[in-house]
Amino acid sequence: MKNKTINIKNMVCPRCIESVEDIFTKLNLDISSIRLGEVITEKEVNKEQKVELNKRLSKKGFELLEDNKSKLIGKIKTLIINSIHYSKEPININYSSYLSDQLHQDYGSLSRLFSSVVGVTIEKFVLSQKIEKVKELIFYDELTLSGIAFQMDYSSVAYLSSQFKKETGMTPTQFKKQKKPGHNHLDNL
Repeated sequence: MKNKTINIKNMVCPRCIESVEDIFTKLNLDISSIRLGEVITEKEVNKEQKVELNKRLSKKGFELLEDNKSKLIGKIKTLIINSIHYSKEPININYSSYLSDQLHQDYGSLSRLFSSVVGVTIEKFVLSQKIEKVKELIFYDELTLSGIAFQMDYSSVAYLSSQFKKETGMTPTQFKKQKKPGHNHLDNL
C-alpha cells in the first residue's frame, strides 16, 4: 500500500498536532509524518476508517479536507500561520512570492480562490494574523513596541499603531492597559 496524505482543517498549533496524532493512534492508523494541516499515513485509509476518523476529528474541532480547493485553502492558511506565529526570525516575507513558490501556483489564481472561498483577501488574512501576533506580543510584554514593529516587519511604530487601531479599534497602549489577553485563539481565525 502507498502512503496517503490527509489534509486537516483547524490544525493551527503544536497541541493540535498532539491531539490529531492521538486520534490516529487510537484508531491504529500508522503515521509517517505529521505537521500543521497535514498527516501522512503509512497505508491508505479505507472508507470506514475515514468515517470514524472524521467523527473523532470533528469532536475535537478539526475537519477532514476532501476536495482540492479546500486542501489548497488549508495549505495557504497553514503557510501564513506558520510564518507569522511560529517563526523564530523576524517576519520579512513577500507573501505573494512566498505562497507562489511554496504551492507552485500563480499568486493571482491563489488569491482569487482564497477570496472566493474564505470571503477575505489573502492580504487581509495576513494582516489579521499579524495583528493577533502583535496582541500576543503586547500582552506578554517581552518586547517594546519598537521591537514588535521590527519583529512583525512594520516600517515604523506609527504604521503598526495605525493598523492595530484600524483592526481593533484601540491603540496598542490602550490594548496593553486592559491587562487581559484579548487575542483570539488561532483556530478561531
